[in-house]
Amino acid sequence: MVNDMRFQLGSLLEMKKPHAKPCGSKFWKVIRYGADCKIKCEGCGRIVMIDRVKLKKRIKHVVEE
Repeated sequence: MVNDMRFQLGSLLEMKKPHAKPCGSKFWKVIRYGADCKIKCEGCGRIVMIDRVKLKKRIKHVVEE
């Protein structure tokens, strides 16, 4: 689990698992950051809302800020 991971609005994140059926991409961009985060898949463009705690558990590492 990544506790000290720092990311912000516009950061590119690599997830531990690929985006299931739609595209298989592991890269997501943060487009809203607060109590809930909105992230956009770089492969297919799908936008997902996820709470910050779950998002931090699913991140492998921050590619760029």
